[in-house]
Amino acid sequence: MSDLDKINNNILRELGRDGRITNIDLAEKVGLSPSACLRRVQDLERRNIITGYKAVVNRAAMGIGITAFITVGLSRHQKQDQDAFERAMEHAPEVRECHNVTGSFEYILRVEVTDLESYKEFHTNILGTVPQVNSISSHICMGSPKDERA
Repeated sequence: MSDLDKINNNILRELGRDGRITNIDLAEKVGLSPSACLRRVQDLERRNIITGYKAVVNRAAMGIGITAFITVGLSRHQKQDQDAFERAMEHAPEVRECHNVTGSFEYILRVEVTDLESYKEFHTNILGTVPQVNSISSHICMGSPKDERA
């Protein structure tokens, strides 16, 4: 990735702000001709530096009232236990992100639900039934002054 020059980084920044920007507008913002800009974007896509484009979703308008970050510790640290836990999280629609991390626990989850009752339902009847789980610590998000996710 060291071959990303200033222009490629500017293209990525602008597309990160607005993935629907026209090539003409993008070219103007990064100081290229439209044809040169298009070639660079296509090259970034071909090299899997740009892997897709997403819509920015208003979670509140979708009825999402609570975002929780949950740390999860597993009872055993064997590959089959990690694989089983990860499969269980893939099937839980409330789990929007699942990250395997270093430190005093194995996973951090980002969970989105409509309300506290829905969170309790997820905590008890989904996460609480996964046999590999040894510890759960929930952190309810009170605000997101910076959130660059789509």
